[in-house]
Amino acid sequence: MVEKRLILIRAPGALVIMQRRIRTINRRTPALAAAIVLAVAAVIPRPSVAGETIVSVMESVVSLLPEWPGAESRPKEPEGTAVAVMPGGYLATNDHILGGAKKVKIRLNDGRIRAAEIIGRDALTDIALIKASIDFPVPPIGGNLGLGESVCAIGNQFGMGLSITCGVASALHRTGTGFNEIEDFIQTDAVINPGGSGGALIDGQGRLVGLVSAIFTKDSDANIGVNFAASLKLVLRVVNDLKDHGRVIRGKPGFGVRELTERERATLFGAAIDRVARGGAAIEAGLEVGDVITAIGGRKVRRVSDVPSAVHMARPGNSLDITYIRGGQSHRASLVLRP
Repeated sequence: MVEKRLILIRAPGALVIMQRRIRTINRRTPALAAAIVLAVAAVIPRPSVAGETIVSVMESVVSLLPEWPGAESRPKEPEGTAVAVMPGGYLATNDHILGGAKKVKIRLNDGRIRAAEIIGRDALTDIALIKASIDFPVPPIGGNLGLGESVCAIGNQFGMGLSITCGVASALHRTGTGFNEIEDFIQTDAVINPGGSGGALIDGQGRLVGLVSAIFTKDSDANIGVNFAASLKLVLRVVNDLKDHGRVIRGKPGFGVRELTERERATLFGAAIDRVARGGAAIEAGLEVGDVITAIGGRKVRRVSDVPSAVHMARPGNSLDITYIRGGQSHRASLVLRP
């Protein structure tokens, strides 16, 4: 599991304390105790995915067992997870799980172990594609996930075998977390721990919406409720190229960007163009140094890290709609990515 450390103040015993207080109140005022229990229950997230749907999706998820060369070992995360993303035994997982492994095996939910082949890896997005010797059902593909919608994560947490945890979509299109150079994360509070990387993130209808990828942790290396899954759109963009080419084919926009200054942010949002390639796609589209990009392909740009995320969803030859500010006025341009 890729992890990032930060300092947070927590109260692990809060729920226990609340339970004890409820019991005390219950002895004195039963009606008030019942009202408090109902109020607490109303705000605690509960899975909205039917049990039979979860069981069905779990047939598409496996535990991942990398075989590292020599003395390489990772006791914190000796195993991972993978999920079927296309027919023919193709499974998506995280590149960081594989580490230096040249070979990999998978463990089915019933305990059987099968060999698998590493098809391709992309370090920029931390996404990898493997192929198993048997086929798996591909989960239904989810649509646009809404903020606050119920989601569930299926993964091999701590190498104990597949389990499911549920929460909500806390944020969408999260970038700039520092995990990967190119990010398009769904943030969730569904409990995720080491070993869960490469697992499936599903919506309330049991449809695949993301690939569990990273967690923020404290010194315990365990879940604190700030977890990330690569969006399915990014996953499919990467794995399709890995299957067809063994690597990801990316287009060149012909410009670079910088963060806005504090003064600029008083009236603007986005990322400012600070360089353009001579004869490149940006010049052809009419973009100039100083233009402030506010949207790419219909997706808002709030920071520099949003730019590569939006650009790399497209392929060379694809046209991207660019919205930008120049001289205080909003403009639009069509930029065709170069090979």
